[in-house]
Amino acid sequence: QVQLVESGGGLVQAGGSLRLSCAASGRTLRNNIMGWFRQAPGKEREFVACINWNGYNTYYVDSVKGRFTISRDNAKNTMYLQMNSLKPEDTAVYYCAADTRYRRTVVVGPEEYDYWGQGTQVTVSS
Repeated sequence: QVQLVESGGGLVQAGGSLRLSCAASGRTLRNNIMGWFRQAPGKEREFVACINWNGYNTYYVDSVKGRFTISRDNAKNTMYLQMNSLKPEDTAVYYCAADTRYRRTVVVGPEEYDYWGQGTQVTVSS
């Protein structure tokens, strides 16, 4: 069983930055794709970014390209999301997720991820 714990959310003004972390325990995820999703009130859960097992392949939703950077440290079993130039429309609960299948490259559908964290709130004020 895998446990994922997000941290780093908070309240920030538009244009500011936050760095989210997702710490995994229970088993190593060094051979697994991981991703970030977000869900705003009244909206469906939305794919944000994913990173493959070795960090060499990343994929982003168009709305965050050039502003967000996903990364991972397999030695620490931890994934990160650096968020810069934040906008009010980035306000949401952010979730990390892990896919247990072996070394997939890009996975954007939430139904394809097997494990989820509890979420961390990001609020961007205008």
